[in-house]
Amino acid sequence: MKILHVITSLYTGGAERLMVDLLPLLKDKGRNQVDLLLFNGVETQFKKKIEQNGITVFSLSSTNDVYHPRNIIKMRPFLGQYDIIHTHNTACQLFVPIALRFVNANPLLVTTEHNANNRRRSSMWMKPVDRWMYNQYDAIVCIADQTRSNLEDYIGKWDKIRTIYNGVDISRFIRPVKDITRTSQFVITMVSAYRVQKDHETLMRALKRLPANYRLQLVGGGEKVDKERLVSCCRDLGIEERVAFLGVRPDVPDILEQSDFVVLSSHWEGLSLSSIEGMASGRPFIASDVDGLREIVDNAGVLFKHGDDQELAEVILRLSNHPEEYKSVAMRCQEKARQYDITFMAQSYLDLYKQLTSSNQS
Repeated sequence: MKILHVITSLYTGGAERLMVDLLPLLKDKGRNQVDLLLFNGVETQFKKKIEQNGITVFSLSSTNDVYHPRNIIKMRPFLGQYDIIHTHNTACQLFVPIALRFVNANPLLVTTEHNANNRRRSSMWMKPVDRWMYNQYDAIVCIADQTRSNLEDYIGKWDKIRTIYNGVDISRFIRPVKDITRTSQFVITMVSAYRVQKDHETLMRALKRLPANYRLQLVGGGEKVDKERLVSCCRDLGIEERVAFLGVRPDVPDILEQSDFVVLSSHWEGLSLSSIEGMASGRPFIASDVDGLREIVDNAGVLFKHGDDQELAEVILRLSNHPEEYKSVAMRCQEKARQYDITFMAQSYLDLYKQLTSSNQS
């Protein structure tokens, strides 16, 4: 099979990281031609890594204007060359079906829904557009049960909607469970892009409540304005000396191993890859009780009420002072993370592609 994945860019983020880990597996396990098309082809660490792994990457431009209509025109030469086109992110989901109306080809269309919620669903004007868009696809993949449930509440229960859980290369992140008893300086780490979807501010307020021997590391990247907003929040809280902005890092497994707690404070998620990575690290994973996190963390890590910095601080202190509970939570997290190894995900996508092509030929 000839398969083209289409995504807006390879900046930091869950869907972007998924391309880096998943596409080489789809190529090697299925002996397929697997290529990637970017709306914004700016050079990033993810882009370099995926090219090093043997994936051909095409780019439409090097700007962030991913919703510009010119992308519809620019992508047309690529679309007729593939059996399956698989889209990610809204601009790609919408523009690919439009562009195909001007191409003499009929590839199978697959899209992945990466978030349990988004701002479009609060607009009555977007619902007809979204229903048309999703209806152009032969299969709609949701990365978690809650993601699927929310999408079906929005557009209806369609047979083409299915769930394939997100996955990561668990072997890169598995580390021995830490002994917290000798720790005097505690490090909290959050791996997440600087986006409005994430709730860094609640974690910062929680740090303000914690003793001075607790510090925070923020791993990730994003728009300059978003980082400036977070830096300003630290300054207003008087914790700027206790917070380190590490940026996008290739050594996330090592950073997690050197941490004492892994936290993901968020307003909503799909099925967060960083949550799986954090749970695999041998450290307790603590997360907001929101869609997309509740599903994976419940009965393994610890959930705190969305936006409740006091509860978050209390959870961190309790685990710091109770080594056996600390160890128990970390072990449960690690065991749960093993269920989300990316090899299971890759095989599920290959099975879906084969099913679609067989049905199309019959």
